[in-house]
Amino acid sequence: MDEHGAGTAGRSRRKVLGALGAAPLAVAGGGLLAEGTAAAGTAPFSRGRVPEAVRPGGSYDRFVAGLAAKDRFSGTVLIAHRGRTVLARAYGMADRERRIRNRTDTVYALASASKPFTGLAIVQLAQQGKVKFHEPLGTYLDGFAADVAKHVTVHHLLTHTAGLGDPRRDPTPPKKVYNSVEEQMRDLAESLRKEELEFPPGTRGAYSSSGMDVLGEIVEKVSGKRFGDYVREHIFLPAGMTRSAYYTRPQWLEDERIAHPYMLQESGERIDGVRHLEAGGKPGTIPGGGQIPGGSNSARNFIGTGGGNGFSTAPDLVRFARALMGHRLLNRAYTELYVGGKVVNGPMPGGPADPSAQQAFQAYGPVAPIFNGQRLITHGGGIAGGSTNWNVYLDTDWTGVILSNYDYDAYDALAPLTSRERHGITDPPTP
Repeated sequence: MDEHGAGTAGRSRRKVLGALGAAPLAVAGGGLLAEGTAAAGTAPFSRGRVPEAVRPGGSYDRFVAGLAAKDRFSGTVLIAHRGRTVLARAYGMADRERRIRNRTDTVYALASASKPFTGLAIVQLAQQGKVKFHEPLGTYLDGFAADVAKHVTVHHLLTHTAGLGDPRRDPTPPKKVYNSVEEQMRDLAESLRKEELEFPPGTRGAYSSSGMDVLGEIVEKVSGKRFGDYVREHIFLPAGMTRSAYYTRPQWLEDERIAHPYMLQESGERIDGVRHLEAGGKPGTIPGGGQIPGGSNSARNFIGTGGGNGFSTAPDLVRFARALMGHRLLNRAYTELYVGGKVVNGPMPGGPADPSAQQAFQAYGPVAPIFNGQRLITHGGGIAGGSTNWNVYLDTDWTGVILSNYDYDAYDALAPLTSRERHGITDPPTP
């Protein structure tokens, strides 16, 4: 799930020093970081103007706290400028059974918010001359139907214009539990090769996790590495994202750094999805359009794929933004290619449009909206027991991250959370 279906404006989502005075930074469980200490290993914010709304105690901070007090948000939020923490908060439990609280550096399943790593991997291979955007799918992979192999290009897959499907539209999600990478990837490859085109490639857009899974397979074929290994070696490690990885389900279950997904049930209770693979989340309508079918549980997979469910932390996603825009992951020309809008996204279904959300485009992995006259790249995600969103403000060097281990009603909260973050950072100051 992402801005195509997340309902955040455009299409879908803090200790201050110096000039702001000595406001302490809250962390999980109401604890405080000492003054002068940065959240989660990032640098403290230096002197300079910080919008009132995103300061500690500001309207954004109060809104998150209000949601958490009602048990409508469990997770971490972080806002940074030029890589320096402005606001960081963590609420709720990462693992109720072991009584481990969420922290500002807790690891979360990103759901579809990891799709931009898939796109970036492809653009890296294109920069090396190993992948061509105009080449059809059949150039790289065998076994697809002739119309798919001949007419779907890498560009179509990157921009969700290929005409392939999306698992969210399956009313009966599979309940098979995978116990190895090999078993899961074999079944995924077979499933992808049964895909039929829903429309002629390039004629319109429709969000497709299947298309991103195909790109993940292309990364493996061209690089000779497993997808998660490629991303770790060529994106996470160069960016300094030391806690980010495509963790396996056993790691998700046992690693105390990783938040467990708490899936909302029809009864109103929440169930740990990693410990209860037989259970699934309740049906969920994604704000802005789309549906997560009842019974889904991403922990039944053994590992994330090109379609989603890499793992990261809020500070690591700030590091990703810094590395990307510092041209440490792509050269300058290919960075601009990666972040630039390629296809115009239509208006969000339902509800009045935010006039500040002026236009949204699909880039090569991220969504690329224009909000209050500023360029962003962004992506959201949602699974049973998880809701995520990150924004990189290209023109002003801000980064905002929202990571939650709650679903559905928390995701309803994510849309206004993301909107408040964007307005807080981009709205002109009032006189």
